[in-house]
Amino acid sequence: MKRLVILGGGYGGIKVLSGLLEKNLSDDIEITLIDRNPFRSLKTEFYTIAAGTVADSEVRVDFPKDNRVNYIFKEVTKIDTKNNKIVFDDPEEYVPYDYLVIGLGCEDNFHGVNGAKEFTESVQTFAKARHTGVAVGNLNAYGKVTVVGAGLSGIEVASEIRESRPDLNIRLLDRGPTVLKAFDEKIQSHVEQWFIANDVDVIHHSNVEYVEKDGVCNNGLCYLNDVTIWTAGVRPNFLVRQLPFEKDRHEKIIINELYQVPEQTNVYVVGDCAASEHSPSGQLAGMQGEQLADILLAVLNDKRPKKPRSFKLRGTLGSLGKSDGFGNMMTLPMTGLLPRLAKSGVLWLNKRH
Repeated sequence: MKRLVILGGGYGGIKVLSGLLEKNLSDDIEITLIDRNPFRSLKTEFYTIAAGTVADSEVRVDFPKDNRVNYIFKEVTKIDTKNNKIVFDDPEEYVPYDYLVIGLGCEDNFHGVNGAKEFTESVQTFAKARHTGVAVGNLNAYGKVTVVGAGLSGIEVASEIRESRPDLNIRLLDRGPTVLKAFDEKIQSHVEQWFIANDVDVIHHSNVEYVEKDGVCNNGLCYLNDVTIWTAGVRPNFLVRQLPFEKDRHEKIIINELYQVPEQTNVYVVGDCAASEHSPSGQLAGMQGEQLADILLAVLNDKRPKKPRSFKLRGTLGSLGKSDGFGNMMTLPMTGLLPRLAKSGVLWLNKRH
């Protein structure tokens, strides 16, 4: 029996699983998928839960029903790569494996800012996004919300909350001279103008020194605040950071061209936990998962896997509420309704495939 464990049912893990299930697998292959939730959650849409514009059921998708897969829905406490097993709360309870795929995604990086972990909300997990949505939804009229970080997540969170709660005072703290520093100037300008038109206060060159229960201190100035949402960077899941493998400066595991950990080639890594030349995204994890499915199919059938072809990402899409957006589509910067519709189309596909 060849035991394959897929750790995490996100964009990468589900592509590995679905890619394998599309094939005729040998009876001696046992597949187990482990996730904390009994459903897939579409992380790129968590900002809608945080803003209360979409019911959380809209960003949940059932896992494939297939007799060839054993599902375990529990929190993992340790990845024991020395003894090839996944450990849960009870050390006596574990799942052994012969081959392991790690697709656990990322969590907030607080960069050592005092109080950030204790006093900020998050959109990095399904449960945390729901908690954020409750905090924002329960605010009284004219409540104050600060979003720390003006990357893609911060932009979508701030704009969605503005559309959901026009009564709130919203502040966006941006470390750089402009929002979305990784995007084209056309997109940056469009987003900046959207925030001006919609009365969202963007503060550039921010440097958050510490966070308190009722405020954020930035460059020596403390703002009274009701809810603070942290979107200022991510790092790989803590279980991955604990592993004894070589990592890059972002704490991601260095892998070879077959997505294997060179020090232990029965372990494969995809998505936000794997070192890559590309920025982390659901799209990247999904493409990696598709390639890894083909690699594992060969390995599980005792064949030599082929080196996967290089791929190009199709671009990045972002939303500014329900009727405006931005994105790099086929390398072209676009703004307005078209990229927003394209983003909705991607969501539709993710929910049905």
